[in-house]
Amino acid sequence: MGLMTGKRGIIFGVANEMSIAWGIAQQLREQGAELAFTYLNEALEKRVRPLAESLDASLILPCNVASDAEIEAVFKAVEQQWGSIDFVVHAVAFADRNDLKQPFSQTSREGFAMAMDISAYSLVAITRCAAPLMNEGGSIVTLSYLGATRAVPNYNVMGVAKAALESAVRYLAAELGEKGIRVNAISAGPIRTLAASGIANFRAKIKLMDDYAPLRRTVTQTEVGNSAVYLLSDLGSGVTGEVHLVDAGFNVVVSA
Repeated sequence: MGLMTGKRGIIFGVANEMSIAWGIAQQLREQGAELAFTYLNEALEKRVRPLAESLDASLILPCNVASDAEIEAVFKAVEQQWGSIDFVVHAVAFADRNDLKQPFSQTSREGFAMAMDISAYSLVAITRCAAPLMNEGGSIVTLSYLGATRAVPNYNVMGVAKAALESAVRYLAAELGEKGIRVNAISAGPIRTLAASGIANFRAKIKLMDDYAPLRRTVTQTEVGNSAVYLLSDLGSGVTGEVHLVDAGFNVVVSA
């Protein structure tokens, strides 16, 4: 019997085996959860499907989170298969690479809107569909980053989107608390992922962690997964509206 035995939920955002969402999925499955996965398009399906099948996924569904219709289709399929759910992992973010390379003031209107839509509004859209299917004690977890609260070089419009995401977490938590549904975010330090490859000088951030963070290293996908299990399981039953730091103590250094 694991902490998540008997619980079912959906993972949005696995891109490959380096994804933070994949680390979360592995730890949830190890604790007994039954999982469903989504993928963006056919190219990503080729990566996601084998991973999902390795964890005995019940459902593997297409979903572009910029489309309300596709989000609704995912939850309709989940309702037909399971009837209800216990948790959702939202690990979706995107910004145009050009907007991450140039000064923040040069961010295009279109790029700003896209980053906010995919990285922040998608949590609202997913929660709107998930909440009616959630059992009491249900939990939603999303992924943030230090750039939401501090100006991190080269993070630019994504930092603004993450700030909006963290604010959305608080408003959703306030709204859904009376229904017994919790909403939280995990703010991890820099981790080597497909998404991180789009951030200029990312290797320098990793080096900074290795040199100055109290633990003298970055955190791993597994460690973020462990924190997600805590927030999604009954162990975190009294926690909502919070941004949970998993950053090897990097926040301590930045704050000093």
